[in-house]
Amino acid sequence: MPKPTTPRGRPPVSSSARPSPARSPRPGPARADKDPRRDEPREEPGREAGKLFRVAGLSAVSALFAHDAARVERLFFEERLKAKTGDFCKAMAAARRPYRMVEADELAKVAGTVLHGGVVALIAPRPVPAFDVEAAKRWAADGQPLLILDGVGNPHNLGAILRTAAFFGLRRVVVSDHPGQALPSESAYRVAEGGFEWVELYRAANLPTVLKRLRESHRVAGTALGRGRAVVTDPAALATGSRPAAVVLGNEEDGLPPATLAACEDILTLPGTGRVQSLNVAATAAILIHALAKPG
Repeated sequence: MPKPTTPRGRPPVSSSARPSPARSPRPGPARADKDPRRDEPREEPGREAGKLFRVAGLSAVSALFAHDAARVERLFFEERLKAKTGDFCKAMAAARRPYRMVEADELAKVAGTVLHGGVVALIAPRPVPAFDVEAAKRWAADGQPLLILDGVGNPHNLGAILRTAAFFGLRRVVVSDHPGQALPSESAYRVAEGGFEWVELYRAANLPTVLKRLRESHRVAGTALGRGRAVVTDPAALATGSRPAAVVLGNEEDGLPPATLAACEDILTLPGTGRVQSLNVAATAAILIHALAKPG
C-alpha cells in the first residue's frame, strides 16, 4: 500500500507554536498625532550630513544641472516632463547615475509632497563655507554689496531671500551662527526656485566681531527702529560713497540682537503708513536687494 504523500507547502503549525495574540501596548507617553499636512515634506532645516536633499520643480532642477550636475545623485520625473528633462537624463546616463520616469503618486512619495512640479532630483547637500573678511575686502573692490541674515529662522524666508537675490543679481548672502538661523534645507530649496545655485552663501561665526572688521570695506547697516539713534530711511543712500553696503536683517519677532546692532555703523528703517507694524523679513529683503544690487 503506497505511503501517503506529504503535501507541499509550509508544514502545519501546531497550536503550541502558533504566535500568541498581540498584547496591548504598555502604558506610556502618548504619541504625537500624524501631521495632517500631507502636502508638506517631513523635513526640518539642518538635516544630518550625508543625507540627500530632495529638490523639486523644473526651475530648481534646471539650475542644478546648469551649475553643478555632478551633485545630482538620482532623478525622477513624470511623463509630461519627458521632453523637458531629456538633457538631464543624458547627463545622468553619462555619469552612470539612475534616472526614472514614474507615475505622479510615486513621485509624490519620492518628493514627500504633492507640490513637486513633475520632477525631483536627489542631491548631495553642499556645505556652507566660512565667511572670510579678507575675501570680502576684495569683493568690495568690485562694489558688490552684501546681505547678512542674523537669526532668520524660517527656511521659507531663507529660500525666498535667495530667490530674490538671484533675480536681482546679488552675488553673496551671509548667515550668522545664531542658533535660530535657518540653513539650506529641502524647504528652503523648494521656495528658492534655483536661487541657491546662483548665489554664494557663507556663514559667519561671532557676527558682531565680524561686522566691526567688515566696516573697513563695507558700510554696515542694521535694520531696526532708531530708538535714539539717527536712522537712514532710503536704502539707496547706503550705496553712495566709496564702500558698498552690507545690510543686516534679523528675525521678525525680536529683530537684531543688541550686540549685532551695536556693531553696525548705521540704522536702516523702511518707513511705512503705520497701518501694520512691519514687513515680512523676506519682503524687507526684497526691497533692500532691489535698491542695492547691481545686476551682472
